[in-house]
This record gives sequence, structure tokens and C-alpha cells, in this order.
Amino acid sequence: MPSHSETRNTSFALLVIAAAQLLMVMDGTIVTVGLPVIGTGLGVAEADLDWVLTSYALVFGGLLLAGGRAGDMFGRRRMFRAGLVVFLAACLLGGLAGNGSMLIAARALQGVGAAIVAPAALSLLADTFPAGPKRNKALGVYGAMGGLGSVAGLLLGGALTEYVGWRWIMFVNIPIALLVLAGTFALVPGTRERGGLDLPGAVTVTLALGALVYAINRAGSHGVGDGLTVTSGAVAVALLVAFAFIQRGARSAMLPSGVLTDRGRLGANLVMLLMGAGQLATFYFLTLYMQTIKQYSPMITGLAYLPFAIGIGIGSGVIGPRLQARTSTRIVLATGMAVAAAAMGWFSLLTPDQNPLLVLLPAQLAGGIGLGIGFVAATIGGVQGVASRDSGIASGLVNTSQQIGGALGLAVLAGIAVTATTSQPAGTPLHHALTSGYTTGMLGAGGFYLAAILTAVLLLRPQPASRDAEPTPETLGSTPG
Repeated sequence: MPSHSETRNTSFALLVIAAAQLLMVMDGTIVTVGLPVIGTGLGVAEADLDWVLTSYALVFGGLLLAGGRAGDMFGRRRMFRAGLVVFLAACLLGGLAGNGSMLIAARALQGVGAAIVAPAALSLLADTFPAGPKRNKALGVYGAMGGLGSVAGLLLGGALTEYVGWRWIMFVNIPIALLVLAGTFALVPGTRERGGLDLPGAVTVTLALGALVYAINRAGSHGVGDGLTVTSGAVAVALLVAFAFIQRGARSAMLPSGVLTDRGRLGANLVMLLMGAGQLATFYFLTLYMQTIKQYSPMITGLAYLPFAIGIGIGSGVIGPRLQARTSTRIVLATGMAVAAAAMGWFSLLTPDQNPLLVLLPAQLAGGIGLGIGFVAATIGGVQGVASRDSGIASGLVNTSQQIGGALGLAVLAGIAVTATTSQPAGTPLHHALTSGYTTGMLGAGGFYLAAILTAVLLLRPQPASRDAEPTPETLGSTPG
């Protein structure tokens, strides 16, 4: 039986890891509500503002696999600390930015730090907690940060933009990151694996994912037929093919074949991708609806996201873990995605002059509960049963799936929304046409969640998660730190 001091140490370690994950995910959305003010303050054209968001997601998603492998090889706590230092420097640079290019560069550097920290954090969690109920509970907390962080970014970004200025969107990360860095003394060093870093594979897959994210985002603003969109997409495909050939002949493969040969882990990553696709697009449409149609200020817009935050807390902290303890990951994921899809149907009832108590706020609560349940189960499923030597790359894939999914979903659904808006009958008031586009986009997000249900049913095992979590020599993180 663990002593009180051991319990306190592991609890504090979980707090440090969860805070780091919250910070990394939060910065994916914290600038969203403040984008119009940032554009005015730095003279950034509206057409280029999306790069303040895209640069972070592109680098974060593109480097996650390399970050995960680096943690496996060079030490997870060491890389965790190094990533936090990079992130800190980027936040300071962004807060002091004198023009849009400098801010975008700082956001990209933030993505570098996040790509190192996020997979190291999840691997350290596996090194700290033994396989079974304790690890599942800790993974539930970590998974909750993946969903809660996005909403927290919207809430905090709105308040900071309105009351102290948009630069504090960047500066606020500094004291939080310093506290997390100071708390790393409580973390175990983490297991280290021998072998070489597959630099050709790391560079190729990073460039491939970067080109893919760029193509997806550009398609949303310039159309699928745009020359640069097509070129970027072709480059991404060519690099992914090259990556596959490199992996086949590599002595220390960047993406070991065993990581995704398990149907359950493959299914969990696909579900996480679909969740990310629906979630980021939903935030985008809701923000436009609240600021463009309802004329809410940044602060009110941030506060209006509170039901989403509460819902994610309920789903990930209460309902999700209880369901996970009683039934299979497959059923938990299907349940969460069904609730989230129903919430998207509820959002489709939004109208320009509607009382927010009828749809806007309660549908957010329902959507947050569904996504909270889903994030817990997908996080557990994505790393469950993988060999310790590959835990960093497995955790990197979980985060990569969410980031790439967000970029894909936003590009696809933004295009659908524009089409729905422009196809309205002549004479339709602009605010009605725009609302129709937003609600159509959110119905599309519901389609992603329905696809996630099908994916979970077809690929995940029906056994209860508690059976899957029995400790074995091959269970994630079973090697003592």
C-alpha cells in the first residue's frame, strides 16, 4: 500500500503534467476571440489573420511525432523541461511583437515547444502511474485537459483582450509555464530507449504534415482548385509516400509498425482526429455567431463559452471515468460522440434574434459533456497496451490526431458554411444568411461525430477497459522510471 508521501508525490506530479497539457492545448485557441483586435493593433490584413492560429497548429501537429521520439531517446523529463523553456521564450517574443510577422513567428515557436512538451508529458504520466485503474484515472485527468484547454483558451482570451490588452494573451503563459517548470522536480526522469533518432523520417513526416495542414487551411480560404493549395497537397502526398519508404528501411523507425497495427489504437486515433475536426470548427462558428451576429464583446463571448467548459468538466471528470470503469472504451466513445452529435443538431436551430437560453448555452453544455467523455476514452485507447519503448511516439500520435483533425475540419466545414451562406435566396438578410452558414457548418461537425461512432464500433474491442489495463510486460510505461 502506498505511503501518504508517495500519494502526495504522484498527485503533485499529475498536477504538473495536467497543467502543462492544459497550457499547450489552451494556446491553440486563446488568440481566437482576440483576432480582430490583434489585426487592428498590428495592422494585419483580415485575410492573413488566420495564420496567427494556423502557424501554431501547423508546427505543433507537424513536430509532435519527432517530439515524442526525442523524449523516448533523450529523457522525457529532460525534454519536458527543454520544451517549456522554448515555449516561454516564444510567449515573451509574441507579447513583444511589433508586427504581424513577428507574432506569427512567435506562434510557430510556441508550436515547437508544445510539440516537445505534450508527448513527453503523457509518457511521464505513464511512467509515474502503474497500469490499471490508477493510470486510467490519471489519463482521464490528462484527457480532460485536451478538451478543457480549448475552452479555457477562449474564456481567458476574451477577458484578457477586453480588460488588459491582447499582448497579455501571450504574457499570461509565462508565469504559468514558470510554475510548471519549477514543479518538474516532482516528476520521475522517465524511461529512456536506446537507438538512433530517425532524422530523415522525422524531417520528412514533419514537412509532410506541415504541407498537409497548409493545404487544408489554404483550401478553406482560397478554394480546393487554388494552384498553391493543389501544389501543397501534392507535396504532402509525395512526402508521405517518401516517409513510408524511409520507415520500411530505417533501423530505428520514426513510426514503429506495432504502434498502429493494433486496431484499437488505430481506432482511438481516428476518433480523436474526428473529434478535433468537429471541435475546432464549432468554436470558430460559435465565435463568429456571437461576435458578428449577436454583437457580443470579447469578454461576453468568452463568458458565453462557460457552459462548454462546465460540460467538458462533467463529461471528463465525472461521467467519462465512471463509464470507463464499467464498460468498454468502444461503448464510452460511441456514447460521447452520440451526445456531441445531438448537440450539433441542437445548434442547427440557432437564429439571429434568438434568446441564448434556448439553444446557444444549453447546446454548449450538451456538446461539452459529449466531448469530455470522448476525450477521456480516446486518450486511454490511444496509448493503451503499447510497448514502453514506443510510448512517446504513441502519445505524440494522440495529440497529432487532434491537431491535424482540427485543421482539416475547420478547412472543410468553413468551405461548407460559405457555400451555404452564398446559396441563400436573393433578398435574404445578411445576418440570416450568415447564421444559416454557421449552423450548416455545425451540422457538418455533427457528421464528423457520427463518423467517429462508426469508427469506434468497427475498430475498437468490445472488452471492458479494466481488462485491457491489466499490467503486463508490454503495457505502456511498465518499466520503472
